[in-house]
Amino acid sequence: MKTENQSKRRAQIEQAAYELLSEKGYKGSSMLAIAKRAGASNETLYKWYGSKQALFGALVKTNAAEIEILLQDALDANGSALDVLETIGAKLLLMLTGDKAIALNRAAAVDASQSGELGAALVSEGRGRIAPLMGKIFAKAVQNQELSGPAPDIADIYLRLLIGDSQIRRAIGATQEFSPSEADRRARFALNSLKKLYSKD
Repeated sequence: MKTENQSKRRAQIEQAAYELLSEKGYKGSSMLAIAKRAGASNETLYKWYGSKQALFGALVKTNAAEIEILLQDALDANGSALDVLETIGAKLLLMLTGDKAIALNRAAAVDASQSGELGAALVSEGRGRIAPLMGKIFAKAVQNQELSGPAPDIADIYLRLLIGDSQIRRAIGATQEFSPSEADRRARFALNSLKKLYSKD
C-alpha cells in the first residue's frame, strides 16, 4: 500500500477508534469493533498497531503532535513571548480539555488496572513533549525581560492557572467542554495572573 493511502487508512482507523471510545468506552472498543467501523480487516489493525493499547497509544501521539505543532509555531513566531501566549492560550486550553484529550484520559484510567501503557504514553507523549516547549516559550519571556523567575516554574504555574482541574472535571462528567469565548476568558485570566506574579515591573 502506498504511503499516502496508508496514512489515509490510518486516519480512518483512528477516527473510528475515537468514535467507538466516545460511544462505548475503552472496554467496549475492541480491535474487531474498530476494524468493522473503519471498514478495515482485524489483521490490518494488528499488523499496523500490534495491540489495542498500542492503537490508542498512537492516538495519544497524534493528539500530542497537534499541540506540539501549535507550540512550535508559537516559538518560531517573532515578537513578544507574552503576545504569543495571548494568541495561543485559548487554543491550547481547548486542545488539552477537548473531547479527544478527555476520551484518552478516561481510557488511560481504565487501562491503568490492565497494562498501564496508555497512562505511560500520556506522560511521555503528552506532558513529556509539551512541557519542554512551554519551558522554551517562558525562557524566551525571561530572556526578553517580560517576566522574571525560573522559566520551568513559570511554565508550570501558567498551565495550572490555565487548566486547573478542568481535565479532571471533564473526565468525570462534572462539566462540559469550554466554548471558545469561555476558553478565551480563562486564557486571559491565566496570563494576567501570571504577569502579576512574575512581571519585571
